[in-house]
Amino acid sequence: MNRLEQDNVLIVTKLDRLGRDAIDVSSTVAKLAELGVRVHCLALGGVDLTSAAGRMTGVINHVAQFERDLLIERTHAGLARVKADGSVLGRPRERRSRPCWLPWGAGDSVSELARHYGTSRQTIMRIRDAKAAA
Repeated sequence: MNRLEQDNVLIVTKLDRLGRDAIDVSSTVAKLAELGVRVHCLALGGVDLTSAAGRMTGVINHVAQFERDLLIERTHAGLARVKADGSVLGRPRERRSRPCWLPWGAGDSVSELARHYGTSRQTIMRIRDAKAAA
């Protein structure tokens, strides 16, 4: 923003490139409009966000942000309900703890051990590193 001058045009591919949420995008566009910089969004057909039509896009952006916030709230409520019912989220425990002892001196590669224990290479490397640190 330090390099923009009056009568410049800032072109962005999407609205989310201007800020984290609808309020942030709106304040950024307002600051740029005060500087005399026009902001065009390619995802919206190249509309100038500092024009009347662009400000209407801001209203639509606020509605989209509201819907996103509702989705996040419902997701958190659903996760809390599942946890309250006693369900365990994430990877099954028996799979996480399966390779409890690894024969490092046998010359097996990380890939061979992962195949043998039915887990990922990353899990084998994490166990190896934890044993080395201990």
